[in-house]
Amino acid sequence: MLDRPRFAVLVVTSAVFLLAPAAALALEPAPTDWTPLAAVTEIQVLSENPDGTPHETTVWLAVVDGQGYVRTGNTSWYPNLERKPEIGVRVSGKEYAVRAEPIDDTAVREKVMAEFRAKYGWSDRMVGWLFPGNPHIVRLAPRS
Repeated sequence: MLDRPRFAVLVVTSAVFLLAPAAALALEPAPTDWTPLAAVTEIQVLSENPDGTPHETTVWLAVVDGQGYVRTGNTSWYPNLERKPEIGVRVSGKEYAVRAEPIDDTAVREKVMAEFRAKYGWSDRMVGWLFPGNPHIVRLAPRS
């Protein structure tokens, strides 16, 4: 049988562990101007798998005209964005609530692709050779 002080410590410790994940889900509003984050090379996309489990993947970031963009090919996580576009992104340790908006506009796509080429150089060319095709370009928009 536990005495009262030990029981109190157990209850408080259990509450901290149970409440910590909920606190971790609190996301800051997305930046309205991504320009200050343009030098960041990698971010984590925080989405949800079809079974409800969390999915985290590291991707490159491009900033064009103050907007943040990511891109991907036919990956396992892209359908997560199509199904539930309200996602999170972790940038330099901060987590932001964003809406993943696919970009179809040719002019915007070209500008974003040019920024990826300029920012990532040789690595970007290698990705293009290894994974040819038309990648998905996604704007990281503020949630409504």
